[in-house]
Amino acid sequence: MESQILNAVEDGIRAIQFLGSPEGISFIKSAAELIADCFENKGKLLIAGNGGSLCDAMHFAEELTGLFREKRPALPAIALSCPGHLTCVANDLGFQQVFARGVEAYGKPGDIFVAMTTSGNSANLIEAVKVAKENGLKVISFLGKTGGKLKGQSDLELCIEGFRYSDRVQEAHMAAIHIIIEIVEKFLCELRPALSTS
Repeated sequence: MESQILNAVEDGIRAIQFLGSPEGISFIKSAAELIADCFENKGKLLIAGNGGSLCDAMHFAEELTGLFREKRPALPAIALSCPGHLTCVANDLGFQQVFARGVEAYGKPGDIFVAMTTSGNSANLIEAVKVAKENGLKVISFLGKTGGKLKGQSDLELCIEGFRYSDRVQEAHMAAIHIIIEIVEKFLCELRPALSTS
């Protein structure tokens, strides 16, 4: 039992350590800059995922609309998680369209769509990325395993490779999200103080 626990801890550490690689650091820096620019230009984030990744999407959004580390104005982020919307679209158009319709409803040029999928093969996120690009949104994808069909389809992507199950990938995704938000706050509150007082 102890060895299984230790192996799990070491796997978790290994997943998160990828964020410290040149590729991980470049993604975090670029994503934070893109998001800060979006907010500075009065844009918003739309964030989506399935299952645990939807919970991560909601977590991402609330850290921005609420508070993270610094006292600052609320930042516009929407997790596409409304049960009424999801069940309406799934019932009438099919589950594949649930996030694409949300992007169509809320997305504007200059906004950012964030796709969270540990496989990269979720049909509803593939459709949403397609609609986001057609409508002038930037796309950031959090991927895992091989990156799946979404690999190479986004403006920015983070792919946590080498893990069979989704849990380690999601843990690394959430660590990346927290660091990105920390850097976004640094951009907006310290490097671009005009926004933090507007």
